[in-house]
Amino acid sequence: MNAGQVAALVAAAFFAVGVCAGVFVLARLARLIAAATTLVTSYQAGADDLLASARATVARADQQLARTGALADGVDEVAESMSDLAGQVSAVAATARLIAAGLGTPVLRLAAAGHGVRYAMAVRRSRQLVRAPADRVRP
Repeated sequence: MNAGQVAALVAAAFFAVGVCAGVFVLARLARLIAAATTLVTSYQAGADDLLASARATVARADQQLARTGALADGVDEVAESMSDLAGQVSAVAATARLIAAGLGTPVLRLAAAGHGVRYAMAVRRSRQLVRAPADRVRP
């Protein structure tokens, strides 16, 4: 073996070692890429689930906002109706005060007199009922 053949043999050995190292690095890189692909796929599935949940939550919130808007409209209508009712009540109260001031004293006197007459009649009847059995026992 001469020097040229030894140099070719050493070069072939280094080339074979280099190729083996390259294959090893490429195999490790393939595993890394496969793991990264699996991680990205699982992340994407989780992100899809999260987005679906977020969409459902937004839809429910939109429904609740629509209901709240309807309730707010109803409250506005009730407030307006209560305002109208307050105006009507104050008008009726003013009329009632006017009637009470004008008719209150005579009507009150008449009611008091009627009550007095009824009370007197009741007292008189109760005395007659108490005396009647006593009168029957004596004869």
